[in-house]
Amino acid sequence: MDSKLSHILVIRLSAMGDVAMVVPVLRALVKRHPEVKITMISRAFLKPLFDDIPNVHFYAADVKGTHKGLMGLYKLSKELKPLKFNAIADLHNVLRSKILQFFLFGIKKAVIDKGRAEKKALVRVENKIFKQLKTSQQRYADVFRKLGYEFDLINPVFPEKSILSEKINDLVGLDHKKWIGIAPFAQHQGKMYPLDLIEKVIDKLSASNNYKIILFGGGDKEIKALNDLEKRFINTLTVAGKLNFKEELSLISNLDGMLSMDSANGHLSAMQGVKTLTIWGVTHPFAGFAPFNQPHNRQILPDLEKYPKLPCSIYGNKVFEGYEDVMRNIDPQMVVDKIEEII
Repeated sequence: MDSKLSHILVIRLSAMGDVAMVVPVLRALVKRHPEVKITMISRAFLKPLFDDIPNVHFYAADVKGTHKGLMGLYKLSKELKPLKFNAIADLHNVLRSKILQFFLFGIKKAVIDKGRAEKKALVRVENKIFKQLKTSQQRYADVFRKLGYEFDLINPVFPEKSILSEKINDLVGLDHKKWIGIAPFAQHQGKMYPLDLIEKVIDKLSASNNYKIILFGGGDKEIKALNDLEKRFINTLTVAGKLNFKEELSLISNLDGMLSMDSANGHLSAMQGVKTLTIWGVTHPFAGFAPFNQPHNRQILPDLEKYPKLPCSIYGNKVFEGYEDVMRNIDPQMVVDKIEEII
């Protein structure tokens, strides 16, 4: 490691889940190399993800406003230069991050290898190469290794549970039940366990009177659906639209378990060391997007003998003909049994 490389600009400007997966990597990096300073550049609302990591300063990029387009990225580069970083870790590797790198020329840099060819081979119909690919966290860590920083992601240390505010306690209430978060939505339909089956899961868990079910989601349509579930089932409440992002993270850190799709909420809970169970549809953990540090038995999959062409896509936006209902192959009782097993 070059001792002069002490301040790294880290770029990841994309979706919440992708940025959340950076968190355990930075924790491991600064633990092994406490001399390193990090400037993390991402979208402003994601700042709470990094608040508890030593040596990490967050810089908000307004890529839809002030920093939009070529001139916006040039302006961003001018704002960043006075921070005097001496290495760039591009964890995004898209046109926007490449342009920003260009404007910050003369600085040592390393760029993520997204493994596009491997991922393409994983999701094709003919001659599919079905194997576990590197996880996103491993790919992120490789970028820092290219800069000379050796560390590993084994035996991670997670933060303590957050102390809940009076607002959250008033919303959730105090009791001795186990708290189970359920995030039933995802960006694409192919990654969502059907709502009628989620209802059966909630019904069985809530009726046992052992659990408090806390529902997570966002957007008007999702909030409406979650409010309906709250009304219909005992021991069930939704926090969607009632807490800001930092408050949601605080609440998630206090869960006994999280049930999520292949979506951001699974990463938000896993990065805090919460037991996280994920349900997979047309995507697959082999693509490298499983929640961090969660064992394979916390990933519930359709029957691959019945659906041998899985996965259909990396992100869930493509579905093979006849594979539209693969998630109905997963019995709600199986999901309930898994939750009770891990909690």
